[in-house]
Amino acid sequence: MSMGSVDSQTVAAVYDELAAALAKVAELSLDGLSAPELVALMGRRERMFSARSPVDHSIIARLVAEADPKALGASSWAEALATALRISRKEAKRRIASAAVLGPRRALTGEPLAPVLEATAAAQAGGDLGDEHVRIIEGFFDQLPATVNYEVRELAEADLARAGSGLCPEELRKVADRLAQLIDEDGPGPQDAERDRARKRSFTIHRQGRDGMSRVSGLLDPQARATWEAVFAKLAAPGMCNPDDPDPCVDGPASGDNRVRDGRSQAQRNHDALAAAGRALLASGQLGSHNGLPSTIIVSTTLKELQSAAGFAVTGGGSLLPMADVIRMAATSAHYLVVYEDHREVPMYVGRAKRLATRAQRIVLYNRDRGCSKPGCTAPAYWAQVHHAAQDWADGGKTDVTDLTLACGPHNRLVADGGWTTRVREDGRVEWLPPPQLDTGQSRVNNYHHPEKYLLPEDDEGP
Repeated sequence: MSMGSVDSQTVAAVYDELAAALAKVAELSLDGLSAPELVALMGRRERMFSARSPVDHSIIARLVAEADPKALGASSWAEALATALRISRKEAKRRIASAAVLGPRRALTGEPLAPVLEATAAAQAGGDLGDEHVRIIEGFFDQLPATVNYEVRELAEADLARAGSGLCPEELRKVADRLAQLIDEDGPGPQDAERDRARKRSFTIHRQGRDGMSRVSGLLDPQARATWEAVFAKLAAPGMCNPDDPDPCVDGPASGDNRVRDGRSQAQRNHDALAAAGRALLASGQLGSHNGLPSTIIVSTTLKELQSAAGFAVTGGGSLLPMADVIRMAATSAHYLVVYEDHREVPMYVGRAKRLATRAQRIVLYNRDRGCSKPGCTAPAYWAQVHHAAQDWADGGKTDVTDLTLACGPHNRLVADGGWTTRVREDGRVEWLPPPQLDTGQSRVNNYHHPEKYLLPEDDEGP
């Protein structure tokens, strides 16, 4: 039952009571409960936790509708939630999307409106649907053609919410798949199919694993597939682009000896063809420049690591590159290889002569910062701009590499629009200072691009 509008003190008091109750729950000894009683208790807890989500939906929906993330020192609501709740941005985006369809709404004239998925929201509030159920129902509507009218969608949502209240997620998924088939038995029309393909297209390179490998996933539309079929037909043919050959054939056709020696699988040949096509495109110069540098691979390492031919270098995209690969690339390519002696950075001074950083300065920043320097930002150096950290250029700042830092576009704008300031510490690292009303004691520096610093004592962060 709604309590109506209440003030912050009332809300705080209620949550204090909840925290005290949860503390008592944590102190309970469950040794006297039988197995059936424990299972029943877990079921009760699950329903209670499911019923908690609508409160989050209401909070997020109101924030998105009425507030500005910049007022909280963030460039987006995903960043604001990720920072405040210490969750991933992917999870923050998921919660925002859920709140948009499960949270309360208001019309342009101000009157309250029911959630978009009204039946699902009600079932979740009653504890009858868990997060997995809700995601299945949300995904069901993501797959429906745009031509399905509102009445059909409303009936389908009510059916799924009712069915899901008594089913496990696996069973609900089967029901949702069958319902989608019944609604769209004839399949989408040509225009609907084209819109659906445009919506579904994707290509993602996932995080690098401990072995240096990166998983890829995605969906190619017919045109992209046809393009890569033609590329692979040439470059992924037996004997082509084989890294094991002393002089890999990239123009073709491959010689008979090359084809005979080629023991790669088709999937491996596809991989090598993709890499060869990328190298050729970078070498052609057709991509022009990006953030003040030619579009190419930028690698930074130390003289010690290069001489030992061991360890990893870091690219401008934040990837780790084995030193053996670095040496091979340096011998055959025109990429930027930045070598530093004994981890010391070589400062480059320009003063007030130029506002824009030079290529050499940008390369130094790629090595030093590795990405956006705002705490919590994961944008790599390739995605970042150069920011005057010690003093803004308009206020008399100098374009010296010791006064500069990397900042992605949204966070660079926060300095001008969001009340943030930056400064350079004595050790050369850049601190981001929030406006006073947003200062919660959060970290001032970004170690995301330097994870090794988390492993060192605070007074010995290393280079």
